[in-house]
Amino acid sequence: MAANDYYNQKPLPDPTFPPTGYSGGGQQPASSAYSAYSSQPPSYHSQTPYGGKQHQPSPFETPFDDHVYPANTHQTPSSSQHQLSQQDSDYQRLTRVPSEEMAYNHRADDIPLEDQGPNRTGSAANGLKDPEMQDHVYDAPQRKKSRKRRVRFGELGMLGSNQKRIPWVVYMLTVIQVAVFIGEIVKNSIATGSPIATQPQFNPMIGPSNIILINMGARFVPCMHNTKGVQDSQVVISWPCPNTTTSNPADPSNHCTLSELCGFGGVPEPFYNATATINQTPEPNQWFRFIVPMFLHAGLIHIGFNMLLQLTMGRDMEKSIGPIRFFLVYISSGIFGFVMGGNFAATGIASTGASGSLFGVIALTLLDLLYSWKDRVSPVKDLLLIFLDIVISFVLGLLPGLDNFSHIGGFLMGLALGICVLHSPNSLRRRIGEDTPYAQVNNGFLSQGTPPSFFKNPVGFFKGRKPLWWAWWLIRAGALVLVLVVFILLLNNFYVHHNTCDWCKYLSCLPVNNWCEIGNLQITANQTRKRDFLSGLEEMARFYG
Repeated sequence: MAANDYYNQKPLPDPTFPPTGYSGGGQQPASSAYSAYSSQPPSYHSQTPYGGKQHQPSPFETPFDDHVYPANTHQTPSSSQHQLSQQDSDYQRLTRVPSEEMAYNHRADDIPLEDQGPNRTGSAANGLKDPEMQDHVYDAPQRKKSRKRRVRFGELGMLGSNQKRIPWVVYMLTVIQVAVFIGEIVKNSIATGSPIATQPQFNPMIGPSNIILINMGARFVPCMHNTKGVQDSQVVISWPCPNTTTSNPADPSNHCTLSELCGFGGVPEPFYNATATINQTPEPNQWFRFIVPMFLHAGLIHIGFNMLLQLTMGRDMEKSIGPIRFFLVYISSGIFGFVMGGNFAATGIASTGASGSLFGVIALTLLDLLYSWKDRVSPVKDLLLIFLDIVISFVLGLLPGLDNFSHIGGFLMGLALGICVLHSPNSLRRRIGEDTPYAQVNNGFLSQGTPPSFFKNPVGFFKGRKPLWWAWWLIRAGALVLVLVVFILLLNNFYVHHNTCDWCKYLSCLPVNNWCEIGNLQITANQTRKRDFLSGLEEMARFYG
């Protein structure tokens, strides 16, 4: 059918009969040919050399076809070649003009959904250099290949790190930690008359006294298990009270029991007799002091630095890997750090803070750099900057009274769990065909189009995996088993064996001016045959992990 019939939707004539005024083998006037082609164009070769019978037009031919390849390879008789040439030229003239008008004039009878704008990649966009290239099928816009984006320092390079979800876990933890710190200030103000500790010594972190922190749940070994020098003491020990403001051992505020100091319902008191041993039962067991200190902070400076890191690096990490993975790494790193500090740090340190948890987040950042190494602009420079931050933090942990083991433990747990819960490195994922973003989670499971979830289809999750994928999962399983074994061994040593390490203390202090002795329990006997805990309190550690 002609172009105008195509748009006006006129009924098609019967293809079995030739048009009026047209015979299969005779000549036809030009006006008759024009009228014939106005109602129905013939096929490219409308006559056959055998009797002049007309071919049926193909249902796939339209006025927009290029007709580069003839539908019939047989040649027509020489007597009709001139007529066919004339017919072809008329047909091309009639069908080409509407196409050009559509491309330039945007007639009202255009195809409604056809894009004729300047963004077309077809011939119209190229100025119609070749009028024969008017195929609307191939004028569809082609998507340009995007240039590979390089990741700069401070950005996460893991696949899917640009997720725009709300980091609820970070915000929730921050609100809780700020609220608890406000509670510390209020309790210190009620107990001592001052919101921050000024007597007997000033708290350089600008916060409550360490006795208040112990009473509110700081990691303090004598409240958690039998301690040498406490449970085996044969004379009564006087412990400082939460409301103490003096270093005078004779002051009543320095004559409390261990149960009053620890709080939370108290702990079993030592026997304080000639038969007292280190194996006293029942023994103190405030195990929650491995968890609660993550929400306590020693002062305004302490919580300020921690929240700054948590609301920047921690927020971006949660948005990248999702709330479940982030919460698991955050809590596990904090607990593991306090467990390691309980085994090897000085027994008199009241350790608090989310530093161990945040060191786990730093470990995830280091893994992110290694996982996206080839996608980085300057990977070596980024690695040096991260190592510089880690070294500075560890060196500061060597100052007197600081619990560097919480930092070390949190970092190690972050590395081990990061290998377990993060997806594979970017280069490895491309090799094994897993380019699914890290945090595309839908109702707790990976979104559609990815391998099935292990919890929904355990068999399908492992089906068809490549050997390289299996090798990486063996590494993950090994890291998980290793960190669990170390965690169990540390807990067993803390509660049962109480073994110490002679050289481990140098990971948390420098052997300068007896720094490694600061923070240890120093209980001396007075003239009344009572023993005072940290006589004068000046021996208590002033800094917190």
